[in-house]
Amino acid sequence: MKKLVIVESPSKSKTIEKYLGSEYKVVSSKGHIRDLSTTGKYGFGVDVDDGFKPHYEPIKGKKSTITDLKKLAKNSDRVYLASDPDREGEAIAWHLKDAMGLKDSDYDRIVFNEITKGRILDALSHPRKIDDNLVKSQETRRILDRIIGFRLSKLMQSKTGGKSAGRVQSVALKLIVDREREIESFIPENYYTITAYFDDFDSELFRYKDQDIEVKTEEEKDNILSALDKNFVVESIEKKDKNKKARPPFTTSTLQQAASNKLGFTGKKTMSIAQKLYEGIDIGTERQGLITYMRTDSIRLSDEFIKSTYAFINNNYGKEYVGYVKTSKKTENVQDAHEGIRPTDINNTPEKVKEYLSNDEYKLYKMIYVRALASLMKDAKTLATTIILDNNDYKFKSTGSVITFDGYLKIYKDYESSEDKILPDLESKLNKEIESNDIEAELHQTKPKARYTEAKLIKELEELGIGRPSTYVSIIDTLKARDYIRLEDKKFYPTEMGVITTDKLQEFFSNIINVEYTSNMESDLDKIADGEKIWNKVLEEFYTPFEDLVKVAFKDMEKKGPEETGESCPECGNQLVVRKGKFGEFVACSNYPECKYIKKEEKKIVEICKCPNCGGTIIERKTRKGKIFYGCNNFPKCKTAYWDKPIGEKCPKCNNMLLEKKDKIVCSSCDFEK
Repeated sequence: MKKLVIVESPSKSKTIEKYLGSEYKVVSSKGHIRDLSTTGKYGFGVDVDDGFKPHYEPIKGKKSTITDLKKLAKNSDRVYLASDPDREGEAIAWHLKDAMGLKDSDYDRIVFNEITKGRILDALSHPRKIDDNLVKSQETRRILDRIIGFRLSKLMQSKTGGKSAGRVQSVALKLIVDREREIESFIPENYYTITAYFDDFDSELFRYKDQDIEVKTEEEKDNILSALDKNFVVESIEKKDKNKKARPPFTTSTLQQAASNKLGFTGKKTMSIAQKLYEGIDIGTERQGLITYMRTDSIRLSDEFIKSTYAFINNNYGKEYVGYVKTSKKTENVQDAHEGIRPTDINNTPEKVKEYLSNDEYKLYKMIYVRALASLMKDAKTLATTIILDNNDYKFKSTGSVITFDGYLKIYKDYESSEDKILPDLESKLNKEIESNDIEAELHQTKPKARYTEAKLIKELEELGIGRPSTYVSIIDTLKARDYIRLEDKKFYPTEMGVITTDKLQEFFSNIINVEYTSNMESDLDKIADGEKIWNKVLEEFYTPFEDLVKVAFKDMEKKGPEETGESCPECGNQLVVRKGKFGEFVACSNYPECKYIKKEEKKIVEICKCPNCGGTIIERKTRKGKIFYGCNNFPKCKTAYWDKPIGEKCPKCNNMLLEKKDKIVCSSCDFEK
């Protein structure tokens, strides 16, 4: 008889199994095993008339997984449910318990924030039972998203041709649409800057006598220039010692933002790499998780990590670099269940583990490592200098700063701007005149707020309390997949369909699809998790008014007509329009059903590479349901086909085709990856 440990991912199970003795068997559920069914009213899988009782069914392909786990549990004397340490992980643990028919006496729930031998053994020695409040919070979120998603998506599909709508995605879309409208309506204004240039510094006009000044017209600019001469009086020199603080460890959102800004990674790529670093990397003779759990909005660090890092700083940089724990004002929506993102072992320096990591894994690990280390180092110290010059009551200002102690910048300077800006020593010139080389005015225009980049949108969602760390990537991916936004020069633009969808939702659901309501709902979910609110009461308060609004919208929302192509039907002369069918868009007569003309589209053949088996050509093809795959043009004689895009190169290990899969290149046959 063995003790059974169930985790979500196969790679995590491999890492953990190496830490435990032969009495343990570690297996993977491969993520969620069940989800809401699509039965009942509106296909919710929820009985809205019986306390919102959910009805679950196995996810496609997971029936056999559940059967196998049941057999393993039956032959084990203890079951440990070891899914991730958050609400989603708690829900997975509950579904495993329920689907496997485990009694409270049969199982233990264990959680760990990092996959290292010490933490796994510690978790096994401190088991608990499933936290029902966390499960109910996740369940409420899932039911809310199902109800809103199903009802609004059906509405959008029937009225606008949009593909979907959702509780959080539609608010995120509204932010992008609102920003675009701000930009479109923005009226730029002219203004001038006036700068005096000296031999080794320059100074900018900022005040007249005791009033701040803005120069908006050419006349104002000319009047000021005529009032100035080349001689300036050094009115004051102020020098201040300032501390420059290190940032706290990464949270999910700040990691995605920094990886986007510094490494050029998408949020999806960042989380995929972080997942690997968390679940375990083979480092020489052992396999170890290199970072703590990467879905968190906390910046807390464990006492054990702080202590070991202080010792590391003292030994490697000197005691003068040992700093303090960084804190921040805890926002209402922060879940402090686990730590910020940090290395599991401060002695695993990026250089030490570099040979075991891919280039991208190394870049992300180094950034996480350096950020956590820097957060426990002393503040950098700078000497800030401000020089005020006077020219006929017009005041000019120059600022500069010099780093006097590098502190945390000793290791973090590559990720933060910290260059010295040195001003000349003018102490001997105080209250005396100095002569400028030139005074120039430069015309500028005010600019609207910038469009959202992925990093800025994630930051905005976090600050507004919309969504959760684990949802930011999926929100953006959904908006892209639904063609509601497009990415251009790394900035988000709403599409015409995105604007139409937003406008229609605001016309009928402005009291639900907005920042405040969505943020308040997140607070309610937190209160359910803390046992302060009853889950089905929250759903009840939401559902009745929401359903009333949906019924009004189905009745009163104007339906968008099909898009005209500008061509006439060759059979009856009416306009041809774009229609949507089971297998995608097609062009047909607007006079349907009287006229059943459908325009035949010429199929565009996209050639990919040479077929490795028959010498033909691999081309882009589609299944009957519109899913893209890559197959030989000699089909059915040659049945060579791939779901992922071939790159036309052979695998160096087995000589089969290499494929482009997400952010990496993999072999179509063996385990080769680059």
